[in-house]
Amino acid sequence: MTTLDEHTVRHVAKLARLKLSDEEVRAFQEQLTAIMDHFALLDEVDTTGVEPTAHALAIDNVLRDDVVQAPLPTEQTLRNTPARHGDHFQVPKVLNQESS
Repeated sequence: MTTLDEHTVRHVAKLARLKLSDEEVRAFQEQLTAIMDHFALLDEVDTTGVEPTAHALAIDNVLRDDVVQAPLPTEQTLRNTPARHGDHFQVPKVLNQESS
């Protein structure tokens, strides 16, 4: 049985930009430990001769031909955006923010 310590749970929460209370940290510590234990069970499965796959069935992507076309007009492209800056989409800043 693997037990995740409080420091690891807080680190994962920080990476996910989550602020957790002490009670939530304890709850997630138990839940994440249980999840890791289930993954450990997979190490016991004999996969000798089994080809790695992402899907049990073959999947073929159906892609359209890449045809050059005129771009949409700017106003039509931006008509549903919640925020814009001139002729550009405006999005919240996510880099260089202080972490708590």
